[in-house]
Amino acid sequence: MTAAPGAPPVGGVGEPPVGGLAGAAGTVVTRLGSGGPWEAVYGYSRVVRAGALAITAGCTSTVDGRVAHVGDAAAQTAQAIRIGLDALAEVGAEPGDVVRTRMYVTDRLYVDEVGRAHNAVFGPVRPVATMVVVAGLVDPEHLVEVELEAYLPAG
Repeated sequence: MTAAPGAPPVGGVGEPPVGGLAGAAGTVVTRLGSGGPWEAVYGYSRVVRAGALAITAGCTSTVDGRVAHVGDAAAQTAQAIRIGLDALAEVGAEPGDVVRTRMYVTDRLYVDEVGRAHNAVFGPVRPVATMVVVAGLVDPEHLVEVELEAYLPAG
């Protein structure tokens, strides 16, 4: 994956993480991309780890540039969570490390499906969670977008 001119390099799937970029407090910040269709255009990473904190960008059910599970909010949620967990795994996090999730849902009708799909993965973990109904997402076929945050204490 190629970074925009003047931007720091961003690792991608199969590429080594970006190391040596220090934050304000001297913490090494690792940024990884997935090669998704919007990352290079909009200038963001799929996952960033800064010290003990690992955070994903919004994850949808986009697979190989196409929306998977069109019309199925539960399946889109499961796919989006899997994409987020895979990204977190790239920086050393496991599902049990997830401490916060956010879910953006395009219709109140999908809230129960999305919540149950979330529970299927995170029920035993019980991270804090927020679910918000929004007017829409970037692709009109997306019914849900999720963000994950994990905490990885040193040790």
